Amino acid sequence: MVDYKNYKVWQKSHELVLDIYQITSTFPKSEQFNLVSQINRASLSVPTNIVEGCGRETQKELIRFLYISSGSAHELEYLILVSSELNFISTKDSKTLLKKIDEIKKMLFSLIKTIKKSL
Repeated sequence: MVDYKNYKVWQKSHELVLDIYQITSTFPKSEQFNLVSQINRASLSVPTNIVEGCGRETQKELIRFLYISSGSAHELEYLILVSSELNFISTKDSKTLLKKIDEIKKMLFSLIKTIKKSL
């Protein structure tokens, strides 16, 4: 079992969740159960799957959950893009979030690759 708090990618994805929740709190109320819910769920899924994978018994299981985390990061990327195009997020905030998401995706890919080499 691995302590997820030691992973830089978990730390960054946790910080991203906090940023996302702050930004989605400004969305129109009409999007509360639509886009806001979907964005918040996808953002939470990234660090949550890292945590769940770290709690599993094998490295192969950890890799599987890291792939799920990566999929959620890709989903979140699209949701931020569409939110920006709908003018729910400023261009500046959108660029900042997309940059953070891209960094997390790269970190997940690198971590998966590193763990696979050790198998």
